[in-house]
Amino acid sequence: MINKTKFKDLFIFKNKSFKDKRGYFKELIKEKQIKKKLPFTVMSYSKKNVIRGLHIQTKNSQGKLISVLKGKIYDVALDLRKNSKTFGKVFSCILSEKNSQSIYIPPGFAHGFCGLEKENYIIYSCTQYRDKASEKKIKYNDKKLNIKWPTKKPVVSKKDQSAIAFVEFKKKYL
Repeated sequence: MINKTKFKDLFIFKNKSFKDKRGYFKELIKEKQIKKKLPFTVMSYSKKNVIRGLHIQTKNSQGKLISVLKGKIYDVALDLRKNSKTFGKVFSCILSEKNSQSIYIPPGFAHGFCGLEKENYIIYSCTQYRDKASEKKIKYNDKKLNIKWPTKKPVVSKKDQSAIAFVEFKKKYL
């Protein structure tokens, strides 16, 4: 089942799960549902209170289908599409193994998340390969964005600590 959001081309998917006494089998996505090719798939592991992001590639921007294999995350997408009605606005949701939801974030969004459980395994299927040279970071705690991260003790990488403010990102890259 696909649920639209107020953000153009950003969707939440309720995944089909088939459970029995052995466990479950879960369908994450059928490409025909989103009509996108997803040639690059990666996985990440994060502990509780880890915040990753906000990340974007300014060239070869990636659309991302994000699913949680184990755990629970607070997922955030920041619309950086200049001509979008929701430019500069943030979409957030909870993704977890239990709620069996995935999100498709189209190209042109910065993405980040916060791990909410002890162990969080996340899989990303992307529309483009990684372009390290065009990777940019926006401060996860930028006051202008007013993201309500669900942790009082964020664990953030040195890379993400060096991120720039949203206003600076707009001046430099948009």
